[in-house]
Amino acid sequence: MSPHVPLVDSEAIVACCSPVTDGVVTDNAAAALAKMFKALSDPARVKLISLIAASPDGEACICDLTEPVGLSQPTVSHHIKLLVDAGLATREQRGKWAYYRVEGNTLTALASALTQTH
Repeated sequence: MSPHVPLVDSEAIVACCSPVTDGVVTDNAAAALAKMFKALSDPARVKLISLIAASPDGEACICDLTEPVGLSQPTVSHHIKLLVDAGLATREQRGKWAYYRVEGNTLTALASALTQTH
């Protein structure tokens, strides 16, 4: 049996790569970012955000989101709730239907957390 050889030299990574943010994030900021990334860690939720953003007027009714993702309405509602709770989308109730919009400022902040450099 051969000894375990690491595939990546972690010291080399530390020496050559800069952090993804412009400094160390606070505990609160890290928790908020993690919640957003966790919400986007499911392909169905990524597709839902994409569908909402591509919809006319930048909003979509929950009734229009089930067929494109091939999931039941309760499952789509669960995924959307996670996106809303993470601040990635907003919800507006109109009669018996809920309409959703992508929260552009939050997505911009999320992208900015990944692209800031020293």
